[in-house]
Amino acid sequence: MGVTVSADEIKRVKGLGFLHNKGTDNFSGRVITRNGKITAAESRRIAEAAEKFGNGELAMTTRLTVEVQGIPFENIEPFREYLAEAGLMTGGTGAKVRPVVCCKGTTCVFGLLDSYGLSEEIHNRFFIGYNDVKLPHKFKIAVGGCPNNCVKPDLNDLGIVGQRVPKFDEEKCRSCKNCVIAKGCPIGAATKPEGGKLQLDTELCNHCGRCASKCPFHAFDEGTYGYRVYIGGRWGKKTAYGQPLKKIFTDKDEVLAIVEKAILLFREQGQAGERFADTIKRIGFENVQEQLLGSGLLDRKAEILKD
Repeated sequence: MGVTVSADEIKRVKGLGFLHNKGTDNFSGRVITRNGKITAAESRRIAEAAEKFGNGELAMTTRLTVEVQGIPFENIEPFREYLAEAGLMTGGTGAKVRPVVCCKGTTCVFGLLDSYGLSEEIHNRFFIGYNDVKLPHKFKIAVGGCPNNCVKPDLNDLGIVGQRVPKFDEEKCRSCKNCVIAKGCPIGAATKPEGGKLQLDTELCNHCGRCASKCPFHAFDEGTYGYRVYIGGRWGKKTAYGQPLKKIFTDKDEVLAIVEKAILLFREQGQAGERFADTIKRIGFENVQEQLLGSGLLDRKAEILKD
C-alpha cells in the first residue's frame, strides 16, 4: 500500500505519542502509565482500544509505557478520545520531560522508599506540569528503590535511589568471630579483623540497608532513610554514567525541588540538541551541583519558563 500520510502529519502525531510504522499508514500509540503501574480497569480499556482502533497487539516499552500497535492514521483521534474517557493519555516523545520509570521498591523486600508514590508525584508535577516546556533535548527520570539499581537510575538524565545510611554503634559490638554484618555485606564495606571490632568503610558503603537490625547485639539497629540523586546519566549511542550529588537527602520535598531545578537549569543553560550530560560536562559538574543545591534557579523560574 505504501505511505500516503504526509511527513508533516507524521511529525505532528509523533508529538502526541504516535510513532510511524515504516512503510504503512499505521502508527504505534504510546499510552502513559504514570509510574509503570495501571489498574485492571485501565488495562481493560487499553486492550479494548487495541482491538477497536489498532491491530489488537500491545507492546511494553523500556520507559514503562504501553504501546498499542497498528493504529491507522484516521483512528488516532478516536483512539485518544476512547482512552481519555478512562483518564488515560498518550505521549512520551519530544524534547521535553519524558515518562518517569521506577522499580517496584514500594513492595520489594529490598525497597527503601515508596518508588510508586514518588514516581507518580514526579509524573504529575513534571511530566504533566512541564508538558508544554520545550527543552534542548529529551529529559529522562528514573526512581530506584535501592542501590540494586534495577531501573538504572544513574543512566538517566536524573536518577533517584533509595538509601539507608547505617549508624554503627561501636560500643555494642562484641567482636564476634562470625560477624553476621561482615558476612552479609554484599559489597564488603563491613569487615571484621581478627580479634578486633567490626570496621565500616563509609566511603565504600552504598547504603543498601541489608545490615539494618541484623546484629544480635543491636550494633546496627539505627539508620537514616534517604535519597541519593544522580545527574547526567545517558544510555544509547553515547553512554554516560550519572554522578551523585554530594548530599544524601532526607526530605522528599527537597528531592522534588532538585528535580525541578535540574529541569530549569537544562532549559536555561542547555544548548539545542545536547543531552543533560553534555550540558554538565560543558559547564562543569561542580558548577551544576552548586546551582542545584542553591535557590537561584527557583528564584528565576518565571523568567526561565517564559517563552
